[in-house]
Amino acid sequence: MKIQAEALLFDNDGTLISSMESVYRCWTRWAQEYGITAEDFEGVELHGRTAVEIIAELLPAERIPEALARIEQLEVEDVPGGVVVLPGTKELLGSLPRDRWAVVTSATRPLAEARLHEVGIDFPTLIAADDISRGKPDPEPFLLAAERLGVDPARCVVFEDAPAGLASGRAAGMTTVALATTHDAGELSADVVVTDLSAVSAQAVDGAVEITTRD
Repeated sequence: MKIQAEALLFDNDGTLISSMESVYRCWTRWAQEYGITAEDFEGVELHGRTAVEIIAELLPAERIPEALARIEQLEVEDVPGGVVVLPGTKELLGSLPRDRWAVVTSATRPLAEARLHEVGIDFPTLIAADDISRGKPDPEPFLLAAERLGVDPARCVVFEDAPAGLASGRAAGMTTVALATTHDAGELSADVVVTDLSAVSAQAVDGAVEITTRD
């Protein structure tokens, strides 16, 4: 399938990179430190959501700032050796004009930057949890990315692995490409579903980007 776009917007964890083992390791330790029972912790969805949203489900409001700082510390410290690049990431990003793509993540900026730097991804534009008031599935993160790039949202393509992120992209009026890296393909609602970014290629054409998907 071919898609014409002016900007490509990528989720980070589960799309460009994987740090899932690190995420669960750090959050499990955090939960133990804050006295969260295993039963309560198992009922919380970690992937594709901001840390503050997760913490707000588990702790009273007055404890959120301290708890947020602690999980960020744990995750940043765990970055070395805890992040891997997913297939096709560097090849695809390397083929794109730098002013035509952005990373849109639910992680905080320090954590997102640490993870991307760890695997050698030089990102031109980053939208992180610190930049928004409402996280995915709200469209705000992707709309802000389009604004920063100066592109009409309708001319953007979102690459996501999580249902919440895909819902965010759809709500922003963008074309969505789902990656079946962390969820079964049948769980993902998108315009196109692929295995990972190795099934995607792109080339600049007349001021736009032509995306080709396989699978």
